[in-house]
Amino acid sequence: MEPRLKTKSDPDVTGAVQQLFKVVHAAGVDPLLLELVHLRASQINGCAPCTYAGVQSAKKQGETDDRLHSVVTWHETPFFTEPERAALALTEAATRIQDGQPGVTDEIWAAAAAHFDETQLSAIVTHIALTGFFNRINRAIREQAGKTW
Repeated sequence: MEPRLKTKSDPDVTGAVQQLFKVVHAAGVDPLLLELVHLRASQINGCAPCTYAGVQSAKKQGETDDRLHSVVTWHETPFFTEPERAALALTEAATRIQDGQPGVTDEIWAAAAAHFDETQLSAIVTHIALTGFFNRINRAIREQAGKTW
């Protein structure tokens, strides 16, 4: 499969996205948790480049292979903390809205709110949305896995 675009992205778009990432990463959420969120949303959306880059980025931050291989089945594994589980549940609920799922229920939100303050929750939700943004762009333009950003 060949990528559809060969040119670099618009610098104005890149700058805007970088500003959003800066805000997300300044909110006090563990960067490794943000990587798990990114990876899970990318898996759900079938985005090979983001899944690849997410694994590479998490490994650079010290994430283990056991946990990375288990993100897709986090419900059934003992490898994740309660805050991570709450963030992954929030990620799945916010990402699967097109599947006819109920979205983020009060129960899912309350579980996340038990572990994260409003600034952190806002950052996690924004990170989920940004991941979806990139997943959709990459799927549309047929970006190939194997790159890291």
